Amino acid sequence: MMRLIEKGLMYGNLFHVSGQAMADRYNRALKHLTGKETSLTDFHIDISGYAPEVGQELGDELYLNPQGCNRQFILLSTEQKTAPMLEAKFSTSRGILRQFIDANEAQLFSLTARDAVAGELVNSVYSVTKPAHLFDIRKIRVEADTTSGMVSDAAKLDAMISEFRTREDGWWDDVLIADMITLAHKTGDVTRLPIKLGHADYEQNNFWTSHFGGLYAFRNVEKPAVISVSDDDIGKLPIGSGRAAIKLTDRTKIAKFLDANDLVEPIVKARGVNATAILRQKMDFIIIDVAATMEADLSDYRRQDLRGLARRYSQLLPPEFHTLAKLLRWAEGGGAWPRISSNDPAYFYTLRAKPHADRDLVNMLLAELSVLDVRQLFICHKQLFYARYATWPDQKKAFVADFLAREYQVDKAGAREALFGSGDAPMEEPPQSEKRDEVVRRVGPWGAMRRQR
Repeated sequence: MMRLIEKGLMYGNLFHVSGQAMADRYNRALKHLTGKETSLTDFHIDISGYAPEVGQELGDELYLNPQGCNRQFILLSTEQKTAPMLEAKFSTSRGILRQFIDANEAQLFSLTARDAVAGELVNSVYSVTKPAHLFDIRKIRVEADTTSGMVSDAAKLDAMISEFRTREDGWWDDVLIADMITLAHKTGDVTRLPIKLGHADYEQNNFWTSHFGGLYAFRNVEKPAVISVSDDDIGKLPIGSGRAAIKLTDRTKIAKFLDANDLVEPIVKARGVNATAILRQKMDFIIIDVAATMEADLSDYRRQDLRGLARRYSQLLPPEFHTLAKLLRWAEGGGAWPRISSNDPAYFYTLRAKPHADRDLVNMLLAELSVLDVRQLFICHKQLFYARYATWPDQKKAFVADFLAREYQVDKAGAREALFGSGDAPMEEPPQSEKRDEVVRRVGPWGAMRRQR
């Protein structure tokens, strides 16, 4: 994994903790939350304050995530908000914490200038021993305070001030006045500079979790369902009409689910993207996968070199490649419309999520259904990317790392926009012949499947 780390593709954009003073501040929060401490004075933390170096030292990668369902966090700076979340058990955790930091950035900036802020993403479930327990999690509440209790002290002082102002005998209550003065020494004048963290409740509707081999839960859609990555039977679940999870291998059911909820669109129909370039890149990644398996030299590659590799290993290229080639010929105007059923291995390679609130979650699912597209896998499902990367031949590791560093890392926002679009659909579609647009409109992503019936 060192190649990825060196290129900033793993553990990248973490917040650097350096020096004894900042390490001491981290330790106070760590002891406050877990009772543990670190001897390190130089390490890197994610948005939640988790440090891989500390996890290794403590021998516990979940030292800030007990039972994997109530993520604790340590904030040393609001700059952490741009960092990733490592060892995430729920796809929603980073987004919730980022929203909390954004909503309280001014207060957190002031608080972290003096002390660490420690807290927890709290839900009503404290351990997940059965899959059904996951669906008891509906609302996440963010609870946070400095290690010295500045926020709670400010709340107490605010309540005392309110009592002092409303009680007729408040002026004669020496104990109340003395307590107010004591707290004011710690908090300052909360009437002029309030210390309060708001916007703390968040809904968790649709999500991915790594528990039980991986589950995608869609419960806030017209036709709810759960998609299970594992082949194990996880029993009945309180979601969906059948109350049973759809297996990741049941491609037709997944296709029908995505279609019924209008969650995806064909890449060739998506607005504002260069569909032919995306299809070619997906095909290149498949060529690389085959060539690396055959121990071909992938150093200093050029596109014409990849075409040569495709010719050399044409008999070994999987069905995904040939289907994408047919779709590419159609997109370029030189071929017939290919009928691609949901059982075709390339089916989910041809789709992307439509613009909606769960776009990232759907693209994450699509990445898991099209793992040979390593760029989408890296962008949308890093945990799976890292797991698969560890099993690749060295030639493929080197090629993929170089490609991502060269063509993704330099412009992440631009690459995401080119592949998946912005949150809002563009006002105009790119020019397209009426005939081609009519074929896509009439057949749609599920047309071939309907024709088979």
